[in-house]
Amino acid sequence: MKCLYCGYEDSKVIDSRSADEGRTIRRRRECVRCGKRFTTYETIEDTPVLVVKANGTRQAFDAGKIKNGIVKACEKRPVSMSKIDEVVDNITKRVYNSMEQEISSKVIGEMVMEELKALDEVAYVRYASVYRSFTDISSFMAELQKMMENKK
Repeated sequence: MKCLYCGYEDSKVIDSRSADEGRTIRRRRECVRCGKRFTTYETIEDTPVLVVKANGTRQAFDAGKIKNGIVKACEKRPVSMSKIDEVVDNITKRVYNSMEQEISSKVIGEMVMEELKALDEVAYVRYASVYRSFTDISSFMAELQKMMENKK
């Protein structure tokens, strides 16, 4: 790390502490040449992930939108908010761990449905009815039949 005072490119770390709820490391450094001390901060680099929508438009990934959809699907169901937060965290981690800069909204929708299927079947069907845009009762029944067969 380059010294703030003399520009020398070598310093030693004297003290390191966690800051910003563990998302940042604060380091006290001392220049090897002039002996002056200075502070640096090391943070996690957030690489933005863009969601490619069905119409081709792109927008920044927003876990809040996923949470809102799941909350609506779980309305009047015995699903705690902590479980919903856990599902949202799982999906968010999967999106960022994919290391892709762009991800399809369809892929995210499938992740949500996969998580909801394990969490609550009624919430899954509610979400699927909006996500898959069931146009008639027969397409809705076909999805229910698949669920019944998989359960056996």
